[in-house]
Amino acid sequence: MLHFGRKETLMASKKIRLTAVLLCLVLALSMLSACGSKDDAAEGETQEETQETQEETEEEEQGEEPSGTGVATSDDMTAVEDVVEEGMVPVTADQLVDGTYEINMKSSSSMFKVPVIKLVVQDGKMQALLMMTSEAYSHMYAGTAEEAAAASEADWIPLGDEENGFRTFVLPIDALDAPVSCAALSVKKQLWYDRTLLFRADSLPLEAFKEGVLTTPADLAMADGEYTVEVAFAGGTGKTTVTTPTKIVFADGTCTATIEFSSPNYDYMLVNGEKYLPVNEEGNSTFEIPVSVFDRPMAIAADTTAMSTPHEIDYTLTFDSASLKPAA
Repeated sequence: MLHFGRKETLMASKKIRLTAVLLCLVLALSMLSACGSKDDAAEGETQEETQETQEETEEEEQGEEPSGTGVATSDDMTAVEDVVEEGMVPVTADQLVDGTYEINMKSSSSMFKVPVIKLVVQDGKMQALLMMTSEAYSHMYAGTAEEAAAASEADWIPLGDEENGFRTFVLPIDALDAPVSCAALSVKKQLWYDRTLLFRADSLPLEAFKEGVLTTPADLAMADGEYTVEVAFAGGTGKTTVTTPTKIVFADGTCTATIEFSSPNYDYMLVNGEKYLPVNEEGNSTFEIPVSVFDRPMAIAADTTAMSTPHEIDYTLTFDSASLKPAA
């Protein structure tokens, strides 16, 4: 029989206790790890469920209501702007030469942007090609939003296939320089939005008008010399004006007008794509520009340096042929 001393017995007892402690630590760590894995998995499942719920909510917000049944209210729309300017005279297809022309358009909504617009004139009718890069609208309608919502889908105007980066709506129009009512169907909200568009006759080249429609300098048959003429000025914020009557010079069937702004902050003008610089160095900005048409608005642009950065502003000038008088 083996006999152990007191010292050996104490050492054996300590080893047993140490081993027990180590086993307890290992077991505790194992349990914590398992709990952590379960918590991570549960969190992952919760995130996935939340994402699915959000996706379902977004789908509901986009609406499963049949398209064309909703009409946007004033609360859904931005501020509506008046597109018709005082003194505008409607221009119909029978006054224009058949062809395709780029044209400028004004919209009652700042949200309805069309980068390129072409006017097609053929056989006494006109169509506007609204060439858009945005896919915010799926259809248009030649009429009001309420009429569009009540109409058959066959009467809606679809968005054409993409070509050269543009997708096109083809909108029939009765006249230029006159309001055109149309409605646009929002893809996201499935609501019809009222829009009033105005296609500007003053943005067409003179060659687009049939003979006798416009009053040109040659039509007036004025003797060469200096005259004065009343000029109406429109555009911008309405704070700027031009001097009227103003000097106008006829020579060989053409004429040049002197335009003096009520501000010294204009550094150039654009007329039919040509740039004109001021003819004075002090005082209010003054320019000499060609006049191509009387008794209808003539489109121009003027660059102002009064803002933080130079900015071109669109204006119109209307020269009243009945007010022509020889200069004193």
